[in-house]
Amino acid sequence: MSVLIFVDIAEGKIKKASFEAANYGAAIANQMGTEAAAIVLGNCTEDLSMLGNYGISKVFHNTDSALNVFDAKVYAQAIADATEATTSNILIFSNTITGKALAPRVSVRLKAGLVSGAVALPDTSNGFVVRKSVFSGKAFASVAIQTDKKIISLNPNAFSITKSNNSATVETISLTIQPSTIELVSVNKITGDVPLGEADIVVSGGRGLKGPENWGLVTDLAQLLGAATACSRPVADIHWRPHHEHVGQTGLAIAPNLYIAIGISGAIQHLAGVNRSKTIVVINKDPEAPFFKAADYGIVGDAFEVVPKIIEAVKKLKGSV
Repeated sequence: MSVLIFVDIAEGKIKKASFEAANYGAAIANQMGTEAAAIVLGNCTEDLSMLGNYGISKVFHNTDSALNVFDAKVYAQAIADATEATTSNILIFSNTITGKALAPRVSVRLKAGLVSGAVALPDTSNGFVVRKSVFSGKAFASVAIQTDKKIISLNPNAFSITKSNNSATVETISLTIQPSTIELVSVNKITGDVPLGEADIVVSGGRGLKGPENWGLVTDLAQLLGAATACSRPVADIHWRPHHEHVGQTGLAIAPNLYIAIGISGAIQHLAGVNRSKTIVVINKDPEAPFFKAADYGIVGDAFEVVPKIIEAVKKLKGSV
């Protein structure tokens, strides 16, 4: 095998970003005239053969119980061993929190060149050159990987998913799994209908909402759109919202198809966490707010007047009024 894709599992389910990585890896395999395979570690309750829909021809699965608790050191060694065992020379991750923890570790073990934050297929016309995002998404760089083994981590939402009706073969791969030094004491789950990191639509609020008592504007619109909710750092710092909803340079970096910012000025630190969104809509009464420079669509107006009108319009479109 020439291209191997790491498929990330959470609570037995495949993460959305892994489908993008699978499609991306399959496209590279097509470029290279070879096949794409996937490596899955730990328990998975889904039918792994359906990864064939995303271009994967074979899935290698190891179900050692030690892998059910994520330990980056253990996972990195297992992935490195799987890469060698499958004679793969290109390894693909998604550039998520998990991918960021694993890709550098595997790179060291395999002595492989690594490009993180890729946004396009590699250019193989003269070597192996990967285009990546740099400076918090404000620029791009083209990086050549010259090692025999190559690792790419793909930015989420940077590569369109296409599906087929193909089916992958699934087989068990034997790996020596190292014992973990991590002891799982407890699990505190964040509840919510839509996980923020996986959401296609995100509705976010800032200090322009004036207080937590007005957060219904965000949650009502999000519920109508089937969206996740988020906030700016100042909102989390003053405890209007929990810190796990904070998006930005020091919070969670997200890349939804649609990001709606309500009452957020758009400081550079916030933009760094959301500028990979496909479409950004900004609602702010200050026409000089920096966020408007990054917005695809902007509404200059008071959120307390604008958002209720949007909510009513969405209800009419959905026939709920």
